[in-house]
Amino acid sequence: MAGPFTFTLLCGLLAATLAGATLSPPAVLSLGREIIKERLTQKLNNHDAIGILQQLPLLSAIREKPAGGIPILGNVVNSILNHIIWLKITSANILQLQVEPSDEGQGLAVRIPLDMVAGLNTPLIKTIVEIHMETEVQAIIRVNTGERGHTHLVFDGCSNSQGSLRISLLHKLSFLVNSLAHTVMSLLAPALPKLVKTQLCPVIQAAFEDMHADLLHLVRVPVSLGSDRLEFDLLSPTINGNIIQLELGAKLLNSHGDVTKWFNKSAISLTVPYLDSTPFSLTVRQDVVNAAITALLPPEELVVLLDYVLPELAHRLKSNIKVISEQAANQLGPTQMVKILTRQTPELLLDQGSAKVVQLIVLEVFATNEAHHPFFTLGIEASSEAQFYTKDDRLMLNFNEISSDWIHLMNSGIGLFSPELLKNITTEILVSILLPNENGKLRSGIPISMVKAWGFKEASSFLTKDSLVVTPATS
Repeated sequence: MAGPFTFTLLCGLLAATLAGATLSPPAVLSLGREIIKERLTQKLNNHDAIGILQQLPLLSAIREKPAGGIPILGNVVNSILNHIIWLKITSANILQLQVEPSDEGQGLAVRIPLDMVAGLNTPLIKTIVEIHMETEVQAIIRVNTGERGHTHLVFDGCSNSQGSLRISLLHKLSFLVNSLAHTVMSLLAPALPKLVKTQLCPVIQAAFEDMHADLLHLVRVPVSLGSDRLEFDLLSPTINGNIIQLELGAKLLNSHGDVTKWFNKSAISLTVPYLDSTPFSLTVRQDVVNAAITALLPPEELVVLLDYVLPELAHRLKSNIKVISEQAANQLGPTQMVKILTRQTPELLLDQGSAKVVQLIVLEVFATNEAHHPFFTLGIEASSEAQFYTKDDRLMLNFNEISSDWIHLMNSGIGLFSPELLKNITTEILVSILLPNENGKLRSGIPISMVKAWGFKEASSFLTKDSLVVTPATS
């Protein structure tokens, strides 16, 4: 008998093995720069960022210490500014955002190019003097570690990109007006970046926080699995190059809302494919996928009066039994009954690009529907090719064919016999009864809510050696 020392040694070895293992999350949601750009742009529109730019108080900004505090220059400039009736942004645009790794490589830099035209009105000329202004705002997104070790995405500052400011006249006018305009432009050069930082950066931060909140909400949308549901939640975010990866935990809940299974980080492997040009991908670990299939296909009992439902199959079954026992075959009446029990849930086995489902099945044959004891009971290990595909925004699964890989005689009331004699007919029964029943339950598919929520019409999917990957279908 093992002593305390042996037990302690084994526990120590196990702990050391787990400590050295790379723990994989149940799922990973990878967000490429295109989806980040699109969602942040949408949130900037929602917060009326362009309207904020159009309301920038340019005139009051350049009137604050216009000559760097030098009295004589200040008086000259103030006399020039007195000739300005108004100075306003007449048009503003936010050009296409750019997402790239930050200079330190520890976060994301979101570059937001701004294109604006300001109108300058002065009594010196009847037309509006137009000043073209271009600049770029850079916002930083990082992963921050809190006091308890929890990590989360944060907005880590916003400023004008160095050297991005360009101010020019759209149209040249008279020498006097040009001189006035150039004076105004020289005052706008220091004032505009400050205005953008104080007026626009808070809007960019609010847009990011809204985007982040929407993302977390979308992650937590329950995935319907018949009467059960699967729920994901954020474990921790990481930034890898220009990709945000959200490591997700998962839990399975029954129809009463009770958690029946938790999924956390474990030594089970998870291969997260490189995102490349795909907007996003959801990579789900094999055990989580298997639990989803289990929820859709719980253990059940199927009872069929074979002669009524499948008379040709009933006739072939009788012929096969006649080889074993003619007396038993003669007892089979018009209400001969087949009972199929799936006592254990299907087990999903993934390989690169393919999947197989293995099931343990009990099959019993009764002479009539009034018989209390079966002729025989067979234990069958059956397998099917599992075909994953997508339809609109739903992940679909279908079992193709079914084979009896192993068959065992559990008990017999008609004498001992080799169960291999009934292998073909039992396979036909499973194909005709069990397979359509299971495919019928799988027919509704599994909704992937983020596909349409992010503006994509269809989903796509593929398998790795240890995971199922869902992406948007791109043309």
